[in-house]
Amino acid sequence: MKILVTGGLGFIGSHTVVELQNQGFEVVAIDNLSNSSIEVLEGIERITGKKPIFENIDLREKSSVQNFFKKYQDIVGVIHFAASKAVGESVENPLLYYENNINTLVYVLQELTKLPQANFIFSSSCTVYGQAEKMPITENASVQPAISPYGNTKQIGEEIIQDVAKVTNVNSILLRYFNPIGAHPSAEIGELPKGVPQNLVPYITQTGIGIRKELSVYGNDYPTPDGTCIRDYIHVVDLAKAHVIALQRLLNKQNVEKVETFNLGTGTGSSVLEVIHAFEKVSGQKLPYKIVDRREGDVIAAYANTDKANAVLGWKAKSSLEEALSSAWDWEQKIRS
Repeated sequence: MKILVTGGLGFIGSHTVVELQNQGFEVVAIDNLSNSSIEVLEGIERITGKKPIFENIDLREKSSVQNFFKKYQDIVGVIHFAASKAVGESVENPLLYYENNINTLVYVLQELTKLPQANFIFSSSCTVYGQAEKMPITENASVQPAISPYGNTKQIGEEIIQDVAKVTNVNSILLRYFNPIGAHPSAEIGELPKGVPQNLVPYITQTGIGIRKELSVYGNDYPTPDGTCIRDYIHVVDLAKAHVIALQRLLNKQNVEKVETFNLGTGTGSSVLEVIHAFEKVSGQKLPYKIVDRREGDVIAAYANTDKANAVLGWKAKSSLEEALSSAWDWEQKIRS
């Protein structure tokens, strides 16, 4: 069975390609390499023994999307990762986020509706909950007004998919994940942001190895035990496996609604300072950091209730925070050696 993975050379995309190939799927990966590297293909091949089909396409070009689907009419499922994903950057450049995250989704769905098997997995985010009123966050939590344009694109994306499901043959699963971190245990693929990292863990590992002088901690006056923001950090391999399980659910027609939603996290919240101390423990490195002003768009705390994914998908995150950080550190050391 042929599966399209958009953003397939990105952080979560590449790990999902690995898990799909390990399960015997044939994968076509689309990526425009704006925040990834062509070398990722070799990493995937070294892990799985097979290189996915690759198409260098910018999904913002509608004609390119149309031509792709004319070429690959035997696709039976799409896992859609391709999107810009940094909260801070989205505040500074909202139009980039609306173009890249909304237009591309629309163009892919327009073509998907023409296929006999229209199964769609959407890379959503816990940012759709905004600052949730209650922890841990369940799928029934009310979707609050988005705090950032990035979060808004995920809310709008979910709304588009719900509307499309009512009038087409598309069956979808929305996976709202919390904070993916780590790298493949082989250290053949991992998180490789271009320029200055926008996410915590790659900034930590780059600081640990000496590329960055020190880590900035955005605020220590939040109403949390140590004053820093709390997030639910999930190992990227655990996350990738959930995508394969969700896809199989659609392919086997086990979904009970045309659009289903699942939280993907560990169910445990960790503060920024706790993550720093856990990294220091697994790496043996002392991490220089400074407290700076709060960052616009950050919520105080977000961690998942994963009961639904555990029960319905039969999926559960297995790796600890320390295991995830250890894999991220192994990856950082490998790519700098």
